[in-house]
Amino acid sequence: MIIKNKIIIDDDWLILRPAEGEEPERVVVPAGKVIVPLKVWQAQRNELKSRAELGVWLASHERPEELKGEIEMFSVIAVDFPKFADGRGYSIAYNLRARLGYAGELRAVGDVLRDQMFYMQRVGFDSFAPRPDKSIHDALKGLSDFSDSYQAAIDQKIPLFRRVTRDGVASADQ
Repeated sequence: MIIKNKIIIDDDWLILRPAEGEEPERVVVPAGKVIVPLKVWQAQRNELKSRAELGVWLASHERPEELKGEIEMFSVIAVDFPKFADGRGYSIAYNLRARLGYAGELRAVGDVLRDQMFYMQRVGFDSFAPRPDKSIHDALKGLSDFSDSYQAAIDQKIPLFRRVTRDGVASADQ
């Protein structure tokens, strides 16, 4: 089960995680909806590019720019959060949306907890695979922990001070 567009749904994608030390060009990619590691995509691009439903996942140390020019080929791009305290995935998501123009499903995977999800959606994530040992129903509530936010982001382009009215007069910037 995952959360996609604020709804809990069955996950019909397989996230391929090769064994440690397995060479990317030798990884067997099964049929069906598969999200492959970036290194496997790069090593097997010619064999995989004809697949209709293919996703790719980025480790927190990988650069989204490595997908430039190919980004539209993927039905889903996942970003792995190896541990709660690793925030590099937020920058990856923001860059995929704002700089590379990715409009498809952007999924947070790995050590994804309720406390992060509101902020993850602010930088562009629209689907989440919470940690399996946590309640997905509780995690869903994390997307609405706050009613508004001050800063501009992917999900709200205008900062709060430009959206509010003062003394009954709308801001001139609206």
